[in-house]
Amino acid sequence: MIFLQMGFEEMPTNNYVESSFWNFDALFQPQQHPARDSHDTFFLREPSTTKTLPEDYVERVKQIHESGGHGSRGYGYDWKREEANKNLLRTHTTAVSSRMLYALAKKPFEAKRYYSIDRVFRNEAVDRTHLAEFHQIEGLICDRGLSLGDLQGVLHDFFSRLGMSKLRFKPAYNPYTEPSMEIFGYHEGLKKWVEVGNSGMFRPEMLLPMGLPEDVTVIAWGLSLERPTMILYGIDNIRDLFGHKVDLSLIKSNPICRIGL
Repeated sequence: MIFLQMGFEEMPTNNYVESSFWNFDALFQPQQHPARDSHDTFFLREPSTTKTLPEDYVERVKQIHESGGHGSRGYGYDWKREEANKNLLRTHTTAVSSRMLYALAKKPFEAKRYYSIDRVFRNEAVDRTHLAEFHQIEGLICDRGLSLGDLQGVLHDFFSRLGMSKLRFKPAYNPYTEPSMEIFGYHEGLKKWVEVGNSGMFRPEMLLPMGLPEDVTVIAWGLSLERPTMILYGIDNIRDLFGHKVDLSLIKSNPICRIGL
């Protein structure tokens, strides 16, 4: 409801299985990045590889990784198609964002606001704030002349509608956004600042090989669904909210969640 009130349209996120190309390579994430190791990502045994990728776009992505372009030096390594072909359980819904932006670039440009709320998977150790399977909320705005100030303004608007008015931003590094910011919200129950999301502006090395105009910028942010819910309802262990350890009587006896609209 919040996204729709802010003029966003939903992205199709019905494919949990994604190729490494759309999940990593199209986002200018190098093939030697630690997130692409099996101890961080769930790779599929069957089918282990994808059969269809847009060949002309793949070639442009390969070039930007190997030797750069558009003012970038690239990463200077030998990009391997077999790595890009590997299938995995998507580690973020940004894989869908890359598909949507590529589709947008094939038509005459028009500004867009996209969002998604769906399941993602990480090969992580489970503790009170981390799960191997959780839900990601993602929003992006694609338009001409957007700035970091626009991103901060949208984030304040979005999170205040969620009931979180205390926000802080911290500079961060992401392979596919520059500048990048971690988003922190104050947890009244824990009495401390908790990271609730990540954000940034998509890099030209990601957008220009897609074919988007040079003056178009994309601001984006992502957060888990579970952490803001923990902050809103004072829950200090994510396993009490989602997963196989949730007390079923809690689900039966509590009213349906109504986020402060």
